[in-house]
Amino acid sequence: MAQSKELVAKAEGTVAAIDSAQTLKASKALLSHISKAAQEADESATKKNILNDGADDDELAADTPIWLTLTTKRHISDDARLKPGKIRLPHSLNDNEHTTICLITADPQRAYKNIIADDSFPAELGKRITRVIDVTKLRAKYSRYEAQRKLFSEHDIFLGDDRIVNRLPKILGKTFFKTTQKRPIPVVLSAKQPKSGKKKPAGPRPKKNKAEGETNAGTPADIAKEIEKALGSALVALSPSTNTSIKVAYAGMTAEQVAANVEAVSTALVEKWVPQKWRNVKSIHIKGPTTAALPIWLTDELWLDQADVVANDDPKSLQATSEKANVGKKRKSVGDASESETAKPSKKAKSKAAPVPESNDDKLDAQIADRKARLRKQKASAAKTMD
Repeated sequence: MAQSKELVAKAEGTVAAIDSAQTLKASKALLSHISKAAQEADESATKKNILNDGADDDELAADTPIWLTLTTKRHISDDARLKPGKIRLPHSLNDNEHTTICLITADPQRAYKNIIADDSFPAELGKRITRVIDVTKLRAKYSRYEAQRKLFSEHDIFLGDDRIVNRLPKILGKTFFKTTQKRPIPVVLSAKQPKSGKKKPAGPRPKKNKAEGETNAGTPADIAKEIEKALGSALVALSPSTNTSIKVAYAGMTAEQVAANVEAVSTALVEKWVPQKWRNVKSIHIKGPTTAALPIWLTDELWLDQADVVANDDPKSLQATSEKANVGKKRKSVGDASESETAKPSKKAKSKAAPVPESNDDKLDAQIADRKARLRKQKASAAKTMD
C-alpha cells in the first residue's frame, strides 16, 4: 500500500496569503473579550485599587498588549539572538507623546547631545529623549543592581546604538534582558556611507583620535528618521524553538489597526526569517496575556517533507519511528558495551559485591538437612510407584 500523501502534496513554490476577513474577525473578537474581561475583573474585585481610582475600565484595558504567535514545523534559528530584528508597523506602538526615551550611544555622548539639541532635529521627538548616555559612562554608573533598577524605572523606552547594542546584555544584565518589556531597541546612529561600486580597500581600519572627540554620527535629520523608524517597528527576538511571539498591538487600538499590524508582521516575518517560507509555517494566532489564542492562519500540511510521513502498513518504518521517540535515552553501541563490561569495577561496586558471611546457626542448618532428607524419600517413593 502506498503512503498517504494527502497532507503533504503542496508545491514548494506555494505562496500563502493571510485572509484579511479572518484577521479582522479575530481582532474584533479578541478586543471584545479583553474589554469584557477587564470589566468583569473590576466588578468582582473585593477591594478597590486606589492606584486606578478615576481611571475607566476601557483605559485600563487599553494598555493590554496583543501578541502574534508563530508556530513552525522546524526551528527557525540555531541560537538565541539578543539583538532583535525589526518589522515596520502601519500603526506604531510607541506614539504616545508622554513616554520618555533613554538613548544609549557610542562614545562620546556629547556629540549626540549636540545633535538632539540642534535646530534641525524635530522638537517633539527631542522632548521625549530625556537622557543621552554613552556606553562607557553607562558601565561606570550603572554596574550595580540597584542603579540598574533605578534606570529601568525612570524611562519608558530604551534605544541602543546599533554598533554597541551587543555589549548591553553584559552591562545591564537581567534587569533589562530578563524580559522584553524594556529591552533596548537597536537604532542606527552612524553616518550613512555613500554607495559606490568600488570595493573597500583591504587592511586594518584607521584608528580614530579619541582625544579630538571624533565621531561617526549621522546628521540630525538622519538620526531622527532612524529613531522614528525604530519606535514604529515590532521587535523580533529569535530563539531555537518552533514558537515565536511578537507584540503587534495594544487593546486600545481599533480592530482595523490591529488587523493591519498583524498582516504586516505575519508577511514580513515569514518572508524574512522563516526558512522555506510558508511551507515551514504550521499556524499563526493572536492572543492577549491571559486569553486563548485565536487562529489567523493554519496549514494544510502536517509535515515539511515526505520523508516524515510513515505508511500505516509499514512495520519497519513504525519500528524506526518508535526507536527515534526515545530521545532522552542514550543507547550504547556494541563496542561501547564490550568496553564497559571489561572495564574495572569501581570501589563502590567492590564494596557492594563483598561476600556475605556464612551463617553459623546450627538450628537453621538442621532444618535444611531435614528438608533435603524428606525430599529424597519422596523422590524414592515416587520412583517405586512408577516401576
